Amino acid sequence: MSRLCLTFALFALASPACAASFDCAKARAPDEKAVCANRRLSELDVKMATLYQVDTRLVAMGQRGDIQDAQVLWLTRRARCGRDVACIKNAYRDRLAELQKTFDAIASRGPF
Repeated sequence: MSRLCLTFALFALASPACAASFDCAKARAPDEKAVCANRRLSELDVKMATLYQVDTRLVAMGQRGDIQDAQVLWLTRRARCGRDVACIKNAYRDRLAELQKTFDAIASRGPF
């Protein structure tokens, strides 16, 4: 878990244009632009992307597909927010809670 924290810390120190988990230079959709323009949203995006990667690498293939399908649905939800920062923030908080729940279930079966 310490490597995950270190990775997140390194991402958090990046400049705002590079802080999101995606290339802000290629951001076209209003929600993507809002994430790139807002440091807090960028930080939430990096945290979500990191937890998503950890979860999908630690579960079996069937559950991995479920997590990926949920991510696609979540991206659609975030897109519906447009530039609304509060809406996007709520979407990230909900998704982070879901991904954290998955991680906690994995961790409860430890040790690793």
